[in-house]
Order: sequence, then structure tokens, then C-alpha cells
Amino acid sequence: MTRDDSRALYIEQRAANEKKSALVGYLLWFLLPMLGVHRMYLGRVGSGLIMLMLTGIGTLFAPILIGYIPLALVGLWWLIDALLIPGMITQDMAETRWRLMQEV
Repeated sequence: MTRDDSRALYIEQRAANEKKSALVGYLLWFLLPMLGVHRMYLGRVGSGLIMLMLTGIGTLFAPILIGYIPLALVGLWWLIDALLIPGMITQDMAETRWRLMQEV
């Protein structure tokens, strides 16, 4: 085995060990809807916090009816995320590989 082969094997093993679980991502998506926790788990902390804040603002202002606008937006965002979770995991793996290639 050449040095490049062992380096590539090391990178793939480390990337596989650090891979986010799709099952956990979908469980967080389903059990904590519209809170953005699934996004935070998948490495999208900023957008997860925005989702959480919009949900909080919408819930706070729901009694005066204006809160339903941010809640509707977050609800739509939450539904679309069901389709985006596999892509987020793939992108996270690519970023992990890139980071590991820079370290080795």
C-alpha cells in the first residue's frame, strides 16, 4: 500500500467516524418540529438559531394574529428540510474530508 493509499484510507475512516446520522437528523426533525434542532445537529447552527427565533417570535405574537406569518414560514421551511437532510449530510461529509485533507 502506498503512502497516498494509506492517507486516503485514513481520511475516509475519519470521515465515516464523524458522519452525522440521517436517522438522528430525521428524529430531531420529527420530534422537535420547527425548533431548528435538526439543523444545529447537522452543522447549520446559524440557520437553526434563526428557525428557533422565528418560532419563538411567532408563538409570542400568535395571540394578536401577526405571529402566524413567521410560524407559517418556519413550517414551510421545516417541511422543505425533510428533503434537504440527506444533502446536508453529504455536504458535511465533503467538508469533513476537505478539513482532514488539510490536516494530513
